[in-house]
Amino acid sequence: MTDATRLTAADLSRHLGSGDLSAEEVTRAHLDRIAEVDGKVHAFLHVDGDNAIQKARDIDRARAAGEELGPLAGVPIAIKDVIATKGVPTTCASKILEGWRPPYDATLMERINGAGMVMLGKTNMDEFAMGSSTEYSAYGPTNNPWDLGRIPGGSGGGSAAALAAYEAPLSIGTDTGGSIRQPGAVTGTVGAKPTYGGTSRYGLVAFSSSLDTPGPCARTVEDAALLHAVIAGHDPRDSTSIDAPVPDVVAAARQGKTGDLTGVKLGLVKEFAGEGAEPGVMAAFRDSVDALVKLGAEVVEVSCPHFLYALPAYYLIAPSECSSNLARFDGVRYGLRVGDDGNRSLEEVMSLTREAGFGPEVKRRIIIGTYALSSGYYDAYYGQAQKVRTLITRDFTSAFEKVDVLVSPTTPFVAFPFGSRTSDPYQMYLADLYTIPTNLYGGPAISVPCGLSEGLPVGFQIMAPTLADDRMYRVGAALESALGTLTPPELELS
Repeated sequence: MTDATRLTAADLSRHLGSGDLSAEEVTRAHLDRIAEVDGKVHAFLHVDGDNAIQKARDIDRARAAGEELGPLAGVPIAIKDVIATKGVPTTCASKILEGWRPPYDATLMERINGAGMVMLGKTNMDEFAMGSSTEYSAYGPTNNPWDLGRIPGGSGGGSAAALAAYEAPLSIGTDTGGSIRQPGAVTGTVGAKPTYGGTSRYGLVAFSSSLDTPGPCARTVEDAALLHAVIAGHDPRDSTSIDAPVPDVVAAARQGKTGDLTGVKLGLVKEFAGEGAEPGVMAAFRDSVDALVKLGAEVVEVSCPHFLYALPAYYLIAPSECSSNLARFDGVRYGLRVGDDGNRSLEEVMSLTREAGFGPEVKRRIIIGTYALSSGYYDAYYGQAQKVRTLITRDFTSAFEKVDVLVSPTTPFVAFPFGSRTSDPYQMYLADLYTIPTNLYGGPAISVPCGLSEGLPVGFQIMAPTLADDRMYRVGAALESALGTLTPPELELS
């Protein structure tokens, strides 16, 4: 009998369409898998089992009635807990939103529901998407299915771990500085950050409004493209949404699967030559470049000198925007409220609520951002960081005049043990060294598994020009066709 949890989303789509499997069977199989392994993995903060079964039954009835359904109708999906889901807890992995049930759906959820997909539940994350390891969740860390003593990446570690543990075939993440791609890299899964504005932010709890980008997570490049096609497109409710056609990412992924990259120029970023990266990561990366060359790609070295300043620029821009966005969590309108005994002022209640509700990394970034935006420091810090952002954008523009895509490792190191970097924030921030430039630029990028180092997955990053998301899917699928996918070891459940 077919194990539905081991099938790709594309395979599930075919089985559901042919009637070999029902949506209810597929959903129950994944809920059973969650019940079996999530006590060890802790990918989920909330499992919405009853609603998932009901939605699956509705899809089965619609299919039996001959209704025209989308390709992913009946396919289960997990949702990062930073996306508003009507009537379902949305906590951003923070105590300050514990138990909050939004009265509306995010645009992404409307599109996922409209496509007939079945939401299994909400996945764990670093609090308010601030972190690179999912150790900053107020509800405990998620464990990497490859090694339960190691981090699954962040901030979307739950979405990536759910895929690697076969608890879901697809998931949604958000990428502000690498939070889709870096978890994908360290869990041996695929994580794609679309062009900024290519997917709607309406209903995404904001961290850094000029950087936040929802996107697809999957076990194969084609699956990521199928989900991308569902969630992408203009949304008038999001002022940063791009009113432009969505590239045919599914066709591009299927073209890439043929393994022909004749005429494609890959740009090797000179500044990402490997300083600070683990030798095993660089070895897997170089082998992957060689594999793409064998498929017909041409390699060109390009210089992007301002990429070296991306990390400090990001850690001024993102905290500045977070300090503004998180001001809304005041204990007055919704969520946690502490100290409201009738004897304290509103300011005291707000202060006590934030002290109790926000975790250490969120507080650290609020303090940094508030300082950077304060009178007398704005131009010296936030203003200068935005100038660096412009220079990084120019680096990308210049590079894409010479090449079709840029490539690099996704992260400088494989999954590290829990607790090994939490005492040194800078060492934690280095996890996003290669991913942050793309966020500052606004272009699309994808992480595709490219091998192992010390028995742990390594990610290969492909960066493309804005609105050229199809290019990264074509190259990513070609690499996957050459190297195959990665299979994690069976989880020890005893």
